[in-house]
Amino acid sequence: VQLQASGGELVQAGDSLRLSCTSPGGAVSHRAVGWFRQTPGKEREFVSAISWPGRNTQYAGSLKNRFTISRDNVKNIVYLQMNSLKPEDTAVYLCAARGYSNVGRLAGDFDYWGQGTQVTVSS
Repeated sequence: VQLQASGGELVQAGDSLRLSCTSPGGAVSHRAVGWFRQTPGKEREFVSAISWPGRNTQYAGSLKNRFTISRDNVKNIVYLQMNSLKPEDTAVYLCAARGYSNVGRLAGDFDYWGQGTQVTVSS
């Protein structure tokens, strides 16, 4: 199962970005998908997750008001809309899928990981 996160770039504080998580062959289909972020020297941090087919979502408490996760089950893409970005949101963002349809919050809950996409927010 291969996953690919994309959409990261250098933006200014207050800007918005939408990240995408795709998988050749639709491997995100029928699986819960999560977004995590990581900065050097820190543990991987849970950002958000969405169940299959998308009824349930979870967010890190501090991000709930600014980030929105969604999925397009026809295109097999999971999105992370990030608004009002702050410099502390700077990180590599990774998407992951688990072998179950229900959401998880821990990195260990997810079985398949893709390469991340860099988000850099300048002040």
